[in-house]
Amino acid sequence: MAEPTITQPVLVAPSHNITFREAFWVWVRVAIYSFGGPAGQMAVMHRIVVEEKRWVSENRFLHALNYTMLLPGPEAQQLATYLGWLLHGMKGGLVAGILFILPGFITILGLSILYASYQEVTFVQAIFYGLKPAVMAVVVEAVVRIGKRALKNRVMIGVALLAFIAIFFFNVPFPLIILSAGVIGAVGGRFWEKQFFVIKGHDVEDDALITDQIAPHTRPSLRRTLLTLITCLFLWFTPLLFLWVWGGEGNVFTQIGLFFSRAAVVTFGGAYAVLAYIAQEAVQTYGWLQPGEMLDGLGMAETTPGPLIQVVQFVGFMGAYRQASGLSPLLAGVLGAVLTTWVTFVPCFLWIFLGAPYIEKLRGHKSLSTVLSTITAAVVGVILNLAVWFSLNVIFGTVDETYFGPLRLYVPELSTIDWAALFIAIAAFIALFRFKVSMLWTLAGAAAAGLLYYLVFVG
Repeated sequence: MAEPTITQPVLVAPSHNITFREAFWVWVRVAIYSFGGPAGQMAVMHRIVVEEKRWVSENRFLHALNYTMLLPGPEAQQLATYLGWLLHGMKGGLVAGILFILPGFITILGLSILYASYQEVTFVQAIFYGLKPAVMAVVVEAVVRIGKRALKNRVMIGVALLAFIAIFFFNVPFPLIILSAGVIGAVGGRFWEKQFFVIKGHDVEDDALITDQIAPHTRPSLRRTLLTLITCLFLWFTPLLFLWVWGGEGNVFTQIGLFFSRAAVVTFGGAYAVLAYIAQEAVQTYGWLQPGEMLDGLGMAETTPGPLIQVVQFVGFMGAYRQASGLSPLLAGVLGAVLTTWVTFVPCFLWIFLGAPYIEKLRGHKSLSTVLSTITAAVVGVILNLAVWFSLNVIFGTVDETYFGPLRLYVPELSTIDWAALFIAIAAFIALFRFKVSMLWTLAGAAAAGLLYYLVFVG
C-alpha cells in the first residue's frame, strides 16, 4: 500500500532558538525607531527582523503584511503584533504590539499636557524640525526595499504604477484600490499564473529561522478562537459599560469611548483616511477641539515614534481636559488619553489573534497567493504616493491642490521651498543609500541639524 502523501507542513514545536528576552529588546528597538508613518515603520521591521536577524523569511513577512493591510487600524502596529505572535505566541504578540505603541503614547501624552497648559509648542517644533526630511528619506527607502522584492515582473510594476496614479492623481479611496488589486490578482492568476504567483506561500531556499515550521500556537483552533474573541470583547467593552453606568450617555468619557470604538472599526486605508472624519466630529459635534488644533496634534504624531493614528490620543486628552466632568482638567485629560488609546488598540490585537492562525493555514494556496501578490504590488504604489506627498509637504511651505475634472494635481509654490529641509533630506538620502548609516544615527543627526538651524535662524 502506498504511503500517504503529506500536503501540509508537519506540526512541530518551534525549532528556532530565539529567546523571548532577545525578542523583547528587538521590539524595543523597533518601537524606538518607528518614525515616519507606516511606510517607514514597516521598513524598520523589515530591516531588523528579515534582513538583520533573519528571523522571518521574505515571503512570511509579505504574507503577514498583506493581511494587516486588509484590516482596520494601524497596519504597522498590527504587523508588529503578527510577527511577535509568530515568534512567541500570544505573549510575543502582546509585547511587540504594546511596545510599538508605548513610546508614542508617552511622548504625545507629555506634549498634550504642555500644549493644554501653555498652548505653546515652539520648542517641540525646534526639536523635531530636522526629523521630517530624514523620515522622508526613510519612506523612500521603504519604497525601494519593498519594491525590489514585490515587483518581480512587468505586470506587478504595472499594478504598482496604476495604484499610484489612482490614489495620487484621482484620489481613489485606498480600500477600493486594494479591492481592485485583489480582483485583478484573482482573475489574472487563473489565466496568467506565472506573472501573478509572485509571493509563494511556502518558502524555498531561505535561511530564515521562521519559514514553514508551523508551531502549535499557529494552528487554528475553535476553542482558542472563541476564547480569544470573548477575552478581547470583554476587555474592549467592559470599560465602556462601566462609564455608561457611572456617567451616562452624555458623559465626556462615555462619548470618547464610544466614538473612538466606532472609529477603530472603520479606519481602513490608514490614519489619513479617517482623520478628516475624526477632526470634523471632534470640532463640530463634540466641541473637543478648536478649528486647526487637529493639525497641531497631527504634527505631534508625525514627529514622534509610533503609529500616526496615535493622534486620537491628543483628541481624547483635549476633549476630557475641556469637559472634565468634575475632575481636575489634567487628571481628566490623562484618563481621556488612556481611554482613547485603549479602545483604539484593543481591537487591533483582536484582529490579529483571531485571524492570524487561519491566514497562516492558507499560506501556499495559489489563488490566495496571486491575490496577495497583486495587493502587495498595489501597496507599493500607495506607499510611493505617501512618499511623494510627504516629500512635497516637507520641502515646500505651500502645496496647492488643483483639479481638472477628476484629475488632481499637487502644485508646489517654488518660492516657498525650504532650503534647510531640502539640504537635510539630501544628507539623509546620502547617509542611508550611499554610506548605509543606521537609521538611528541618521535620524539623530537630522534632528540635531534641524534643531541647530531652527534655533539659530528661526528663533
